[in-house]
Amino acid sequence: MTKFTKLMGATAMAVTMGSAAFADGHGCVAEGRVSILSNDFAAVNAVSAGAGECQGADFSHNATTEHRDIQVAALTANPAEYTVAVVANSSIVALLNEGLIRPLDDLIAEHAPDIPMNQRITVDGQVVAIAFMANAQHLFYRSDVLEAAGVEPPTTYEEVLAAAEAIRSQGLMENPFITNTAVGWNLGEEFVNMYLGFGGAFFEPGTANPAVNNETGVAALEMMKALAEYSDPDFLTFASNETAAEWEAGNAALGFMWGSRGGPILDDEGSTEEITSTTVLTGAPTVGGGDTPASTLWWDGFTIAANISDADAEASFIAMVHGMRDEVVQANNDAAVWLSPAYVPGPAAAGVAATATTGTKPYPMIPFMGLMHTALGNELAEFMQGEESAEQALADVEAAYIAAATEQGFIQ
Repeated sequence: MTKFTKLMGATAMAVTMGSAAFADGHGCVAEGRVSILSNDFAAVNAVSAGAGECQGADFSHNATTEHRDIQVAALTANPAEYTVAVVANSSIVALLNEGLIRPLDDLIAEHAPDIPMNQRITVDGQVVAIAFMANAQHLFYRSDVLEAAGVEPPTTYEEVLAAAEAIRSQGLMENPFITNTAVGWNLGEEFVNMYLGFGGAFFEPGTANPAVNNETGVAALEMMKALAEYSDPDFLTFASNETAAEWEAGNAALGFMWGSRGGPILDDEGSTEEITSTTVLTGAPTVGGGDTPASTLWWDGFTIAANISDADAEASFIAMVHGMRDEVVQANNDAAVWLSPAYVPGPAAAGVAATATTGTKPYPMIPFMGLMHTALGNELAEFMQGEESAEQALADVEAAYIAAATEQGFIQ
């Protein structure tokens, strides 16, 4: 595969359930190497564990939050270190750009012809991934704390700030707001969300030239900084595991977190009835008077490595389809917004559903967006710490992006 200029996927499927007739969970035989690289959260781990049940498979699974950082090198090896990479909108792009994943059309035709079209992530007419869940970041709030503060559930980020101030000023919580702002990918993603909410475009139309150092970019950064004023002082170290733990410990009342964390947060493990019974998941806030939620729509799914034998590719595909079967979804119903007819939406899905149906934009699936995301994640921390202006931070972002995009040939 070459560098793709257009990626067509199933991002808008977040609340569209398929009608797949996947493997029924009996007699799965996958003779070959099945080695999975994935992120580390409940839904992905459930699918991977299901894949590992197949007889004949030489099975291994590396679940790590560092998966994005190691996937290209791991799949560049020949043979690839992993046969399966579990990806999302953004992380698939680097693998496509380097030709590291294979088309799945023949494997689908032979082993899973009933996979719905909305789960087939298609690029240039070829299926390159199978999506099994939808995701988005959205608002979590504690209804009891908001009631005690005398404020209504917020629907805009301006209202989030007002609610946070009311909670703090009344002594209910000192740091009521949390989100994933760890330096690197997470911090970059928060800018992506906020910038899209303000109506921003990352690149000049029809080019790879950056377009974030502008009034919209400054407004997005200023809102992020204002929210950080109501966050834990260590907010630049907080990723999903940390924010979920903070919520379950009762240390926050307003959170912008991934929908995939909803099930584990609402269950009866790791928290208390007081917290879980008053936690509400709702749609992502808008910002700046706009009507576009400040979030992005995502899918998670699996790909099969290019640099492996056809036998291992077939075994890996069979195993992953087995891992997505109805019994796995039913046993882990609240772990995700599953793209399966066996899924029964519950309270944990409410935030993703609300976010998906109110005009939220998909994460930009274009070849050079990953370079922009990396530049954002690396260059915004000094602004967030009050060490430089928003304009300087965005100038640094554009400079870092231009250097990387020029090196890779996106900018001449």
